[in-house]
Amino acid sequence: MSIVERIDNDIKQALKGGEKDKLTALRGFKSALKYRQIEAGKELSDQEVIEVLASQAKKLRESIEQYRQAGRDDLVAKEQAELELVSAYLPKQLSEDELAGIIREAIAETGADSPQKIGLVMKAVMPKVKGRADGKLVNRLVSEILAK
Repeated sequence: MSIVERIDNDIKQALKGGEKDKLTALRGFKSALKYRQIEAGKELSDQEVIEVLASQAKKLRESIEQYRQAGRDDLVAKEQAELELVSAYLPKQLSEDELAGIIREAIAETGADSPQKIGLVMKAVMPKVKGRADGKLVNRLVSEILAK
């Protein structure tokens, strides 16, 4: 079953179960996918669906951070629930240790030896971790490892 089919099934279940918040979030994800599909002019592959959902997760993380700074705990909880929901459709995220291993391999491959070569390492790492790690986390770890 594809990710889009899973979302459709979950929408039906949320409708039947009367879960309004879950239904609203799922419809938002579905809308983002439909928008991207129209933009692309073709059916989305699972990889493209993952990219769209990862983008949604990133937006949710950013809004959670902004709501925390504004002291809006009610909105933090709502966005956190949506983030957990979208995360269920994404591949398992890499741990920092797994990510550090991939980064060290990329550093060895590229021969990067200073923080000025961060772009070279990022270029090698990002295709390997696409959809499985946040770009900010990758950037932070690459910077830390190159600084040592």
